[in-house]
Amino acid sequence: MTIVHQVSDELLLEYATGSLSEGWCIAVASHLALSPEGRRRLAAIEAAGGALLKDIPVAEEDTDDSWSRMKARLSEAGGVAINVPMPARRVEATEAILPEPLRSYFGADVDALKWKALGRGAYHIKIPTGDPTTSVRLLKIPAGKPVPEHGHGGRELTLVLKGSFSDGHDSFGRGDLEEADEDLQHQPVAGKDEDCICLAVTDAPLKFKSPLVRLVQPILGI
Repeated sequence: MTIVHQVSDELLLEYATGSLSEGWCIAVASHLALSPEGRRRLAAIEAAGGALLKDIPVAEEDTDDSWSRMKARLSEAGGVAINVPMPARRVEATEAILPEPLRSYFGADVDALKWKALGRGAYHIKIPTGDPTTSVRLLKIPAGKPVPEHGHGGRELTLVLKGSFSDGHDSFGRGDLEEADEDLQHQPVAGKDEDCICLAVTDAPLKFKSPLVRLVQPILGI
């Protein structure tokens, strides 16, 4: 498995600093579970942050010794190494389609899930979270079939978990993460070989071109 579309530096930094809400974190963490390169970059960001913290002076009146203990642990580890490659984890063909932490939200892999019809052979499952600012769901698009053409009212992350899709701009396979915003208008089409299963996270309703799809959009919750 070769991941072409890695998480962006900006989004990875937000994830590393803890500034992402739960919905976005599910997508990024699931992508990182499949991406050795993404995990290496995350480790480099976290190491750089640790190096910066190490050099921050502590006020003399601070009687808490937690900072001293942290500095001692960093010193014992020989300092902080930047850009040290993380060992790649092979993704075997028999491995579950849903990586952690995503699989824990369902307690099972995709074959045991109860999908809800969206129409045109497509299905989805909403993922309840404690994050009211995002909509998180699994999508299953039949092989060779398109998603209605649409734009975005905000940010959308789409992580391919099985199969592939292309949208006229690029192609995405397992582990690839597409980051879309208000500037992207596209019509994803699932690959011909197998159904495409994706994790999609949005913070605003999609802007469909078709009046008919817009009519039923409130019912479908997309």
